[in-house]
This record gives sequence, C-alpha cells and structure tokens, in this order.
Amino acid sequence: MGRLFGTDGVRGVANADLTAELALGLSVAAAHVLAEAGTFEGHRPTAVVGRDPRASGEFLEAAVVAGLASAGVDVLRVGVLPTPAVAHLTGALGADLGVMLSASHNAMPDNGVKFFARGGHKLADELENRIETVYEQHRTGEPWARPTGVGVGRVTDYTEGFDRYVAHLIAVLPNRLDGLKVVLDEAHGAAARVSPEAFARAGAEVITIGADPDGLNINDGCGSTHLELLKAAVVEHGADLGIAHDGDADRCLAVDATGEGVDGDQILAVLALAMREAGQLRKDTVVGTVMSNLGFKIAMEREGIQLVQTAVGDRYVLESMKAEGYALGGEQSGHVIVLDHATTGDGTLTGLLLAARVAATGRTLAELAGVMQRLPQLLINVRDVDKSRVDTSPELAAAVSDAERELGSAGRVLLRQSGTEPLVRVMVEAADIEQARAVAGRLADVVKSALG
Repeated sequence: MGRLFGTDGVRGVANADLTAELALGLSVAAAHVLAEAGTFEGHRPTAVVGRDPRASGEFLEAAVVAGLASAGVDVLRVGVLPTPAVAHLTGALGADLGVMLSASHNAMPDNGVKFFARGGHKLADELENRIETVYEQHRTGEPWARPTGVGVGRVTDYTEGFDRYVAHLIAVLPNRLDGLKVVLDEAHGAAARVSPEAFARAGAEVITIGADPDGLNINDGCGSTHLELLKAAVVEHGADLGIAHDGDADRCLAVDATGEGVDGDQILAVLALAMREAGQLRKDTVVGTVMSNLGFKIAMEREGIQLVQTAVGDRYVLESMKAEGYALGGEQSGHVIVLDHATTGDGTLTGLLLAARVAATGRTLAELAGVMQRLPQLLINVRDVDKSRVDTSPELAAAVSDAERELGSAGRVLLRQSGTEPLVRVMVEAADIEQARAVAGRLADVVKSALG
C-alpha cells in the first residue's frame, strides 16, 4: 500500500490491503503513540469505535477493538454510525481516541481505518507518521509492552450513541422543518437510521431511498456519487428538496424540487449567507479548495464574503479553519464543515441546515442556490505519466500560460497530480463548455507528450 496513511486515514481493499492484522497492529500502535505523547497521562484511556455497514467492517471492528483492549484501552463500541457521529461522541464523551471503520464513498470491497484525537479532531500528520513508524517497528519483530490482569482494556457496547448524536443535530438547528417534504438518499450507508430520524424529529415529512444496508450494497448506484435515483424520486414525490449522503455520511449533496443537482459549492454559498445573516460567519470568510468553481468565488466576492482556498482535501480545509478561526468551509464534493458544531464534514448536519434555510426563508432551494452561477468545469484525468514533473515542465508551463491568456478573467486552468494514482488532473473552467472542452483537450495532449 506504500505509505499507509493517506489524506483520510488508511484505506484499501478489505482483507487484501487492509487486513485484520493491519487493523489490529495500527490500533495497538495508536495506543502506544498517544500514550507516549502524554494523551493518557494520569487516567485510564478510553476509545470510541464505530463503523459503516460494510460486511468487512465486522471483522475489522473486532480487530481494532482487540488491539485497543490489548493495549490497555477501554472501548466504547457504538456500532454502525456516521463518521461525524464517531467524531462528535469522541469529544462529547471525553474519550482519548476515536476510530471509524469506513471507506467513505468507495465501493463495497474497500474499507478504511480513520483515527480521531481527543475532542474528535483528526490526528495531526506527525502523529499519523509516528503511528506508522511504531507499527512497522513492531511488525518487524520489536515486541509490544502488554498489560495484564486489571490493566487489560474493557469493551462496552455504547447503545446511547445513536440518540445522543441525533439530539445534538436537532439542538443545532436554528428553526424547525415543518411543512417541508424531503427525500433522503442514504447510500445504504452509515446514516440509514440517523438521518431519517433527525429530519423527522425536526418536523420534515421524510421519504427515504437507499436506506436498506445489507453489508454489500453501500454506495451501489446510489448516494452522493449517483444522484440519478434521488433526482427522480424528488420529482416523483413532489418534494421540496432531496439530500444525498455517501457511505459514511460525511458528505452532503442536494437536489432541488425540479430535479436539478446542487453541489457542495452551492451549498456553501447558501450556508455562508445564512450564517452571515445570523452573525455566525466569522471574519465574513468561507474556506474552499482550489477545485471550488470560479462561479462560487465570483458570487462570494459580489456578496462581500472572502473565499480562502486550500489544497484539495477536507483535512486542509479544516486546518485553515482552525488556524484562522473561520466557521465555515468545505469542498465541491459535499464535505461541508460547520466548525461551531462539528469537527469534520457532517452530511446530516449540512442537509438539516440547508433544509432549515429553505424553511426559514420560504424560498425554494433553486432560488437560494441561484446566488451563484456554476461556470462550466471540465476535468480530464491523464493517466500513466510522470506526475512528479507537472510543476517543473517548461513545455507544460508554456501551454498553461497560453490557455490562461485565451480564457482571460472568465476562466481558469488548474493542473495537479493525484495523491493516490499515477495521473495528472487537468481542470478547465470557462464561460462556454465548448471552449472549456477544447482548452482541456489541448492541455491533456501536452501533458501526455511532456510527461509521458
């Protein structure tokens, strides 16, 4: 798997890349590293462990729980809950560590292990690096220090996690959702129970699809990566809006009453205006990524809101928010972070806040999302090239300069190397889709010739 930790934990094909042995070893290593860092000093450590409904999560959960308990960590096993629920409970229960087993929007054969520090925040890079180092040391023969007797961790099923998380979501809402009809696509994932319960308690009339997880059907033709079913269901039921999550429900995309998709940039725009109106948008700033649509930037500038852009990845958005004290940030893909109420992207919370804005204003989602006009954006993945030279090739730099001159202020070019695959992503925005297609095609050809 190369470096174990990626931008969102350790992920791979379950029982091939991500084995029970690896999950157990990483959990023990995490316990030892956090102990070294003083996280457990003066008290008996506790961890919250949750998972999405993937079949492989059953054996991986057992491995993680065994590893933590063998290292002297008491475990609160919360079962199938969204990633943001595990993060929230880690903080709310004063736990020293949180572990979520999920591969998010990936297909069922994959799974992943994600760690949260005390407070429910993602581990810092240096802690992840240290965990990986310690894991490798012990995998190659250095023995673990193992507690015995009363020093062994105890395992408890924490069944109150579901209600505690839902109650937190309801408490955050600025107003109820009475009178709204909402279709929820749960991607047969971790929010299949949580999200419908939260929307119903908030007063909405709820229709669900993709809410029957069997361990094998997660993200299968449904959820935030496949909006077609949700679009059809919203129109069929005459709903006011639709909300789509991914497998671990840290994402939210939406569909308006006409069946048109509403992406993460548009959701951020709607929430930014709502939060500024309520005096909650600190520094009148929202954080996005370099992939944020140019139309989003133009809309925020028009509304007097500053857009700060980071590298792609919700962890980089979160780092910027925490460093500068910003309240709202996210990605076009639907990772939206409302830092006053969540330590990570929370798809259910995002959907609730979006619906609350519709209910409070009496305006349709289409009207609200119309605050920004999405410029045509074309993305081409150029495979099997030397991605390491994307920023140093003179030929490529000249081609990008030519493209930027052609597009002017009404367009944008972005070339970046993939963090996980041998490819370069070519993204072009323009006022006209045909122009975007032509420019992107030319740039992709240059990437192939210059870096192939």
